[in-house]
Amino acid sequence: MLQKLVLVMLLFQTIISSAQVKTVKNINYAGTTAEKNTLNIFYKNDGVADKPVLIFIHGGSWSSGKKETYWWLGRNFARKGIVTVIINYPLAPDAQYGKMADDCALAVKWVKENISGYQANANMLFVMGHSAGAHLAELINSDPKYFQHAGIKNPIKGVILNDPFGLDIHEYLTEAEKDDYYYDFLRTFTNQPAVWKTASPLEYVNQIKNPHLLFYGSKTYGAIKLQTPRLYEKLKANKVPVEIREIKGKSHVPMISQMIFGGNDLYKDIVTFINHQS
Repeated sequence: MLQKLVLVMLLFQTIISSAQVKTVKNINYAGTTAEKNTLNIFYKNDGVADKPVLIFIHGGSWSSGKKETYWWLGRNFARKGIVTVIINYPLAPDAQYGKMADDCALAVKWVKENISGYQANANMLFVMGHSAGAHLAELINSDPKYFQHAGIKNPIKGVILNDPFGLDIHEYLTEAEKDDYYYDFLRTFTNQPAVWKTASPLEYVNQIKNPHLLFYGSKTYGAIKLQTPRLYEKLKANKVPVEIREIKGKSHVPMISQMIFGGNDLYKDIVTFINHQS
């Protein structure tokens, strides 16, 4: 009887918590009318102000993906007291990586200037990305030109990278098999090795100062398993606060899809990381 009562109470709390999550959709962050420049906001309307903010940049090989796919990520984080912003950005072949990064920086600028209206603390901005989205997250964080283009100082308090692809895109495109993925990536990064270097976040690692939390799957792509620990070691050598987690048994897509479930262990690590910076 007691177990049934506890289960009912937990279910009731879950329903109440879910009902408190508010969603604001399709806000344009770049002064255009394009869907590629929109974002969705998820926040818990519980009267608690100054919540930390997580901005999520989706993956998809720089040529696919959209913010709507990740509504569950927004709701799960919002239930845990983190205001969550999920963004769109322009994709290949209509845009190359520089335009993508510029627009991601504009999205962060919009959040910095407007998010306090959603029970959030604009001084507690964290950026998270998966795959190509993690590349863009680290690129705008490490190469100062993108926030310079946006007209603001880098406001990112901390960075969470989930199975980041392309931390050294020069190394990948120099050594990788020339398959369909390779030629797809050339639409984003051109066929010029000098551009590949400019597009690689690891080229700017000495400019990174903010704390990092890194995840990669034990069954993910070889380049990710090589470059993510390399980023960790370089940040650690530079005395930048950094943590790394290898997630056993996970390949590339499951590294993010596992987070459909709000009880997934990555949430605990991310929430702890964010609260530690608060």
